[in-house]
Amino acid sequence: MQHYAAFLGHQPHISTAELAAVVPGFSLEKVLDKKIALFSATEPLKPSVLNALGGTVVLAEQIGGSELSLADLPKVLLNEITKKRGKVTFGLRTVGVSPKVVRQLYRKCKDALKKDGRASRYVGSDRKPAATVLLHDAGLLDGSQGCELTVIMGEDLFWVGKTIAAQDIDSYTKRDMEKPVRDTTVGLLPPKLAQILLNFGLWLATENGCKSAIKKTPVIMVFDPFCGTGVIPMEALLRGWPVLASDKAQKAIGGTTTNLDWIRKEEKILKKEVPSVVWKHDALKPFVLKELPDVVVTETSLGTPMKVKPTLKDAMKEKAENEALQEGFLRNAAETLPGVPLVCTWPVWRTKTKAVFLEKIWKVIEELPYDIVLPVEPEDGEKPTLFYRRPDHFVGREIVLLLPKQK
Repeated sequence: MQHYAAFLGHQPHISTAELAAVVPGFSLEKVLDKKIALFSATEPLKPSVLNALGGTVVLAEQIGGSELSLADLPKVLLNEITKKRGKVTFGLRTVGVSPKVVRQLYRKCKDALKKDGRASRYVGSDRKPAATVLLHDAGLLDGSQGCELTVIMGEDLFWVGKTIAAQDIDSYTKRDMEKPVRDTTVGLLPPKLAQILLNFGLWLATENGCKSAIKKTPVIMVFDPFCGTGVIPMEALLRGWPVLASDKAQKAIGGTTTNLDWIRKEEKILKKEVPSVVWKHDALKPFVLKELPDVVVTETSLGTPMKVKPTLKDAMKEKAENEALQEGFLRNAAETLPGVPLVCTWPVWRTKTKAVFLEKIWKVIEELPYDIVLPVEPEDGEKPTLFYRRPDHFVGREIVLLLPKQK
């Protein structure tokens, strides 16, 4: 078994669910302060796995057991940089360690390197570890210039590892902010959330018996019938997954087409190698496809954009309209996309008094050939869904995973 620490994003329960969906033989060992998940895997994780994980910010691999102590860290560092010639760059990512002790640790590490005849540079501070962008720039993730040790201390816990991967923030910013078409009149789907939804889609395709989903390098065909400006299709292309995308608005079709052309050019993704088809279609009308996709992954509709917190009356009106949309789409999908699993988001309105969720749609699902599933236990112990919320947004998202019932 391999052991890891994942520093989670701002939606920790969703981040943990994503890890459970992606990591082979995932077993959650401990969650610290809702920010760090310690887990094991049956197979070693490649650092590149983080390129497709939207909910994990930093990933560290355990390199020592419980027999280690703080006094052993200089020796651990020396062991990890044996292949590095010349000046060494190193950092410490610590949890549960006081700034005073962190200062002592990096001084002892610098002294050990000096004694070994190695010049060194420390990145980060005694209060904050190095920013993820610096880990990339300083060559600490691939070991070319040094390494960052991860130290986690808690009650009956002493965990030591090395950081092997960190989110590429610049890459996210580029494809979120620099893509040619951004439509602020609708809910903007973050690329990280799109990645999470696609990983749930891969898990559903695997559970549904899709053979291409269980290959060493999985490839699944994704259909987004509410494509908007194409955030989900873009992220699918980046993974080498063929894409089908549709929307009832011609403006959305033009935006998705332009953005897909842009990401292909930027990342050199050839259409003959990773095909995509974009067309105008109302998701409430029958789908007529030459080949069924392996999974539907989509952000349906969040309703009217909210610049202020909605009143309960406004939220209930939005809810009634959205219930009708979701029912029409799911009945259509069950009829014309038979046997295809679905990952979708439903809106949740934050009023002054309570959060307003869809309700009638649950009775509709009971009539349809789907089971509502999750790769982890539900967050509130009752609803088998995941709730994505941002404190500065007035409309959240309920993430729903629907697996076709097995005959």
